[in-house]
Amino acid sequence: MEWTIVRIALLVALFLLLLSAGIEDARTREIADRKNIAIALLAPLWWWAAGLAVWPDMALMLGVAIAVFFLFAQAFRIGMMGGGDVKMIAAIALWLPLPSLFRMLLTMSIAGGAITLLMLVDHRLRRAGGPEEAAAIEVPYGVAIAIATLLILREPIFNPFQHT
Repeated sequence: MEWTIVRIALLVALFLLLLSAGIEDARTREIADRKNIAIALLAPLWWWAAGLAVWPDMALMLGVAIAVFFLFAQAFRIGMMGGGDVKMIAAIALWLPLPSLFRMLLTMSIAGGAITLLMLVDHRLRRAGGPEEAAAIEVPYGVAIAIATLLILREPIFNPFQHT
Protein backbone atom coordinates (compact mmCIF):
# COMPACT_ATOMS: atom_id res chain seq x y z
CA MET A 1 0.00 0.00 0.00
CA GLU A 2 1.48 3.30 -1.08
CA TRP A 3 1.02 6.11 1.38
CA THR A 4 0.68 9.40 -0.42
CA ILE A 5 0.16 12.72 1.26
CA VAL A 6 -3.44 12.70 -0.01
CA ARG A 7 -4.21 9.38 1.67
CA ILE A 8 -2.61 10.49 4.91
CA ALA A 9 -4.51 13.79 4.83
CA LEU A 10 -7.80 11.98 4.21
CA LEU A 11 -7.22 9.58 7.10
CA VAL A 12 -6.30 12.47 9.40
CA ALA A 13 -9.49 14.29 8.33
CA LEU A 14 -11.55 11.15 8.99
CA PHE A 15 -9.87 10.67 12.37
CA LEU A 16 -10.62 14.27 13.39
CA LEU A 17 -14.23 14.07 12.18
CA LEU A 18 -14.80 10.83 14.10
CA LEU A 19 -13.21 12.23 17.24
CA SER A 20 -15.27 15.42 16.98
CA ALA A 21 -18.51 13.53 16.32
CA GLY A 22 -17.89 11.18 19.26
CA ILE A 23 -17.20 14.07 21.63
CA GLU A 24 -20.23 16.00 20.36
CA ASP A 25 -22.49 12.96 20.83
CA ALA A 26 -21.18 12.38 24.35
CA ARG A 27 -21.90 16.01 25.27
CA THR A 28 -25.17 16.72 23.47
CA ARG A 29 -26.53 13.32 22.30
CA GLU A 30 -26.49 14.68 18.74
CA ILE A 31 -24.12 14.46 15.78
CA ALA A 32 -24.12 17.44 13.44
CA ASP A 33 -25.18 16.61 9.90
CA ARG A 34 -22.22 18.59 8.55
CA LYS A 35 -19.83 16.08 10.11
CA ASN A 36 -21.60 13.11 8.57
CA ILE A 37 -21.80 14.90 5.22
CA ALA A 38 -18.07 15.64 5.39
CA ILE A 39 -17.29 11.97 6.14
CA ALA A 40 -19.46 10.90 3.20
CA LEU A 41 -18.08 13.49 0.77
CA LEU A 42 -14.46 12.62 1.58
CA ALA A 43 -15.06 8.94 0.76
CA PRO A 44 -14.90 9.33 -3.06
CA LEU A 45 -11.57 11.11 -2.65
CA TRP A 46 -10.43 8.14 -0.57
CA TRP A 47 -11.59 5.76 -3.31
CA TRP A 48 -9.61 7.72 -5.87
CA ALA A 49 -6.51 7.89 -3.65
CA ALA A 50 -6.79 4.15 -2.95
CA GLY A 51 -7.01 3.40 -6.67
CA LEU A 52 -10.46 1.81 -6.64
CA ALA A 53 -12.10 1.11 -9.98
CA VAL A 54 -15.46 2.75 -10.69
CA TRP A 55 -16.90 -0.67 -11.50
CA PRO A 56 -17.27 -2.79 -9.45
CA ASP A 57 -15.33 -1.33 -6.48
CA MET A 58 -16.89 2.12 -6.11
CA ALA A 59 -20.34 0.85 -7.07
CA LEU A 60 -20.09 -1.87 -4.42
CA MET A 61 -19.01 0.62 -1.74
CA LEU A 62 -21.94 2.87 -2.59
CA GLY A 63 -24.42 -0.02 -2.68
CA VAL A 64 -23.26 -1.39 0.66
CA ALA A 65 -23.49 2.08 2.25
CA ILE A 66 -27.07 2.49 0.99
CA ALA A 67 -28.00 -0.96 2.33
CA VAL A 68 -26.38 -0.13 5.70
CA PHE A 69 -28.32 3.14 5.83
CA PHE A 70 -31.66 1.42 5.22
CA LEU A 71 -30.87 -1.34 7.70
CA PHE A 72 -29.97 1.06 10.50
CA ALA A 73 -32.83 3.39 9.57
CA GLN A 74 -35.07 0.60 10.87
CA ALA A 75 -33.26 0.81 14.22
CA PHE A 76 -33.98 4.56 14.19
CA ARG A 77 -37.62 3.92 13.27
CA ILE A 78 -38.16 1.77 16.38
CA GLY A 79 -36.25 4.17 18.64
CA MET A 80 -33.11 2.13 19.17
CA MET A 81 -30.74 4.59 17.55
CA GLY A 82 -30.56 8.28 16.70
CA GLY A 83 -30.67 9.68 13.20
CA GLY A 84 -27.14 11.07 13.42
CA ASP A 85 -25.86 7.63 14.39
CA VAL A 86 -27.54 6.06 11.36
CA LYS A 87 -26.07 8.66 9.01
CA MET A 88 -22.63 8.27 10.58
CA ILE A 89 -22.62 4.49 10.14
CA ALA A 90 -23.68 4.84 6.49
CA ALA A 91 -21.02 7.49 5.86
CA ILE A 92 -18.36 5.26 7.39
CA ALA A 93 -19.56 2.34 5.26
CA LEU A 94 -18.41 4.38 2.26
CA TRP A 95 -14.83 4.13 3.56
CA LEU A 96 -14.53 0.50 4.61
CA PRO A 97 -14.33 -2.65 2.50
CA LEU A 98 -16.92 -5.25 3.44
CA PRO A 99 -14.76 -7.38 5.80
CA SER A 100 -13.60 -4.25 7.66
CA LEU A 101 -17.17 -2.94 7.80
CA PHE A 102 -18.38 -6.18 9.40
CA ARG A 103 -15.54 -6.00 11.98
CA MET A 104 -16.42 -2.36 12.65
CA LEU A 105 -20.11 -3.18 13.18
CA LEU A 106 -19.24 -6.01 15.57
CA THR A 107 -16.82 -3.81 17.50
CA MET A 108 -19.42 -1.01 17.51
CA SER A 109 -22.00 -3.38 19.02
CA ILE A 110 -19.63 -4.44 21.78
CA ALA A 111 -18.56 -0.85 22.53
CA GLY A 112 -22.19 0.30 22.45
CA GLY A 113 -23.16 -2.43 24.89
CA ALA A 114 -20.34 -1.44 27.23
CA ILE A 115 -21.30 2.24 27.07
CA THR A 116 -24.94 1.33 27.70
CA LEU A 117 -23.99 -0.71 30.78
CA LEU A 118 -21.82 2.11 32.13
CA MET A 119 -24.63 4.60 31.64
CA LEU A 120 -27.12 2.23 33.29
CA VAL A 121 -24.86 1.86 36.33
CA ASP A 122 -24.38 5.64 36.48
CA HIS A 123 -28.15 6.14 36.20
CA ARG A 124 -28.82 3.66 39.02
CA LEU A 125 -26.19 5.26 41.26
CA ARG A 126 -27.68 8.71 40.71
CA ARG A 127 -31.19 7.38 41.48
CA ALA A 128 -29.95 5.81 44.72
CA GLY A 129 -28.82 9.21 45.95
CA GLY A 130 -31.94 11.17 45.05
CA PRO A 131 -35.60 11.03 44.13
CA GLU A 132 -36.93 8.45 41.71
CA GLU A 133 -36.25 9.37 38.13
CA ALA A 134 -38.17 7.80 35.27
CA ALA A 135 -36.22 9.41 32.41
CA ALA A 136 -34.96 7.08 29.72
CA ILE A 137 -31.23 6.69 29.26
CA GLU A 138 -29.94 8.25 26.05
CA VAL A 139 -26.88 6.32 24.95
CA PRO A 140 -24.35 8.34 22.95
CA TYR A 141 -23.93 5.63 20.32
CA GLY A 142 -21.80 7.96 18.20
CA VAL A 143 -19.05 7.33 20.74
CA ALA A 144 -19.23 3.58 20.08
CA ILE A 145 -19.30 4.16 16.31
CA ALA A 146 -16.25 6.43 16.47
CA ILE A 147 -14.31 4.07 18.76
CA ALA A 148 -15.08 1.05 16.57
CA THR A 149 -14.08 2.83 13.37
CA LEU A 150 -10.86 4.14 14.86
CA LEU A 151 -9.98 0.65 16.09
CA ILE A 152 -10.58 -0.79 12.62
CA LEU A 153 -8.56 1.98 10.98
CA ARG A 154 -5.63 1.63 13.36
CA GLU A 155 -4.01 -1.25 11.48
CA PRO A 156 -3.38 0.53 8.18
CA ILE A 157 -2.40 3.68 10.06
CA PHE A 158 0.12 2.06 12.38
CA ASN A 159 1.25 -0.70 10.00
CA PRO A 160 1.20 0.81 6.51
CA PHE A 161 3.46 -1.89 5.10
CA GLN A 162 1.02 -4.74 5.62
CA HIS A 163 -0.93 -5.63 2.50
CA THR A 164 -4.53 -6.74 2.96
